Amino acid sequence: MKALLQRVSSASVTVVDKKISEIGEGLLILLGVVAQDIEKDIDYLVNKTAGLRIFKDANQNMNLSLQDIGGEVLVVSQFTLCADTRRGRRPSFINAAEPIIANNMYDQFCQKLQLLSIPVSRGQFGASMDVELINDGPVTILLDSRVN
Repeated sequence: MKALLQRVSSASVTVVDKKISEIGEGLLILLGVVAQDIEKDIDYLVNKTAGLRIFKDANQNMNLSLQDIGGEVLVVSQFTLCADTRRGRRPSFINAAEPIIANNMYDQFCQKLQLLSIPVSRGQFGASMDVELINDGPVTILLDSRVN
């Protein structure tokens, strides 16, 4: 499972000209579910996401976590994070989980963040979305549950 975390001042998702989600300070999370992912992968990314110290403290140092600042998250399903680009010029998505499985794991990821009292907004699984964000920093971190 892969998660691209972007520290944001704000972010939103629009589907067919209708804004469906928006957040203030926190993280925009693009989440890619790999076919071999299991619950352990979800738990790893949830705990890492909640506790990763990438927000500024009073001295402008990255010492605070999402939980420390009471930040929000906007989670957008992103199967293209699972792309294999090692051969040719067209990405292969064979490593991405089937949509039914990916949607279930996406839901579990969001629910487990909510259990940590983190406000969670979502994109629309499987839809073509317009994602807007103000990247704070910019700070962008890629987490991969298989590389730990």
